[in-house]
Amino acid sequence: MAPVDELLQAQLQLARWTVAARRLVIFTGAGISTESGIPDFRGPQGVWTQLDPRQFDFQAYLADPELRRQRWQVYRDGGLGANAQPNAAHFAVAELVQLGLVDCVITQNVDGLHARAGVPEDRLLEIHGSNRFAKCLSCWKRYPREETLRWESDPAAGVPLCPACGGLMKSGGVSFGEPMPPDETREAIRRARAADLFLVIGSSLVVYPAAALPGYAVERGARLVIVNLSPTPLDHLAALVVRAKAGEFLPGVVAAVKQLRGAA
Repeated sequence: MAPVDELLQAQLQLARWTVAARRLVIFTGAGISTESGIPDFRGPQGVWTQLDPRQFDFQAYLADPELRRQRWQVYRDGGLGANAQPNAAHFAVAELVQLGLVDCVITQNVDGLHARAGVPEDRLLEIHGSNRFAKCLSCWKRYPREETLRWESDPAAGVPLCPACGGLMKSGGVSFGEPMPPDETREAIRRARAADLFLVIGSSLVVYPAAALPGYAVERGARLVIVNLSPTPLDHLAALVVRAKAGEFLPGVVAAVKQLRGAA
């Protein structure tokens, strides 16, 4: 954790860059949601220390009705972080969006907390999908999670079937081996390449292809800022690296932004 004076200087520096930016893109990973009680994946108490990653394999889901039943029950129960609420970092990101300073928020998270904090749909790209929805694996129609939880599972399929085409349903989050949403992925790459300030919050930047996005931004001349408790492979490309909890750091950035805009 950085000393207080360093954090204050970093907050002010990021606020200045934010106010001056033409296209600020914010990219978030699991680390922004740990303060909401949702464990990250690779940390000492991360998800993969408690669960077998093979349970989240897409091909296994397609092949095994019993696994589908298990995964759908987890989905019914709300999954990891069922009772999680947005934290100060989510609200700070949403406030920057509402101030008109953010081109878009790109997130690896499927928890839906950015949307619940107030980031509008047209500014949010959930590139690993979202558990706010369930999707049909045949026609790709999406349904709100609350609606699908009222449906009965088909005994043979192990999950509800799509009312539109009869296809298998699955939670909206992307599993291992499952293609990323193509439209969202293409748009995320386009936005990254158009950014002049790219802010990473709470991502280890090791999961590809999502982790390539900061590199695309830097290649096109964007300034890179990384807020993460642990080192990332792209720290050497960053103009500013902050070792702090996002929920403690970002509200100070928002306050500094408001001060700067008020003095302008």
